[in-house]
Amino acid sequence: MRVAVAIVLAFISTAALADSTGERKSGDRPPSATDVISGLYDFSRFQQGLLESTDLKGNAEVKNLAALRAEEAAKRDKALKQIQEAIGAEPRVGKTTSVGASLIEPETSDGPTYVRSFYASQIPEYESAIKLLESYLKAPDNTTLAAFAREQLPLLRAQVKDAQRTMADK
Repeated sequence: MRVAVAIVLAFISTAALADSTGERKSGDRPPSATDVISGLYDFSRFQQGLLESTDLKGNAEVKNLAALRAEEAAKRDKALKQIQEAIGAEPRVGKTTSVGASLIEPETSDGPTYVRSFYASQIPEYESAIKLLESYLKAPDNTTLAAFAREQLPLLRAQVKDAQRTMADK
C-alpha cells in the first residue's frame, strides 16, 4: 500500500513540476515580447556555447560554422537590446543549455561522430526558437519586435534546414 501511495505522490509531484516549469500548451496565451526576447537571448547563449565547445574539440568545419553562428547571435542580441530598451522589457534568465553535455565527449567520439552530434544538438534549439517566433507572430504585442521576428524567421528556418541537411550527409 505504501508503494502505491508513493507512486501516486511521485506522479502528482512530477505533474506539478511540469506545470510550474512554464511549459506551454496549445491553449496557453501567446508569448509576450519579454518571453520572445528572453527566448532569443537563451538561443544566443546556446550558439555562443557551441563556439566554446568547438574551440576545445571541433574540426575546422564546425569551428568556422560555430564562429559564424556566434557572430550572428551577437548581431541579433545587439538589435534585441535596442528593442528591449525601447519597450522597457526585462528579460528573464532562462535555461542555460550546456552545449558540452549535449555533444559527445572527445574521448568517446571520432571526427564524424562529433560533427553529427554538433549539428544534431542545434536542431531542437532552432526549432524551439522558430516555434517561439511563430507563436509570437500570431498575436504580437509590439510592432518593432514583430518586424524583427518576421525578419529572423526565414534566417532561422534556412539555418535549421542547413543543419538537418548537413547532419544527414555526415
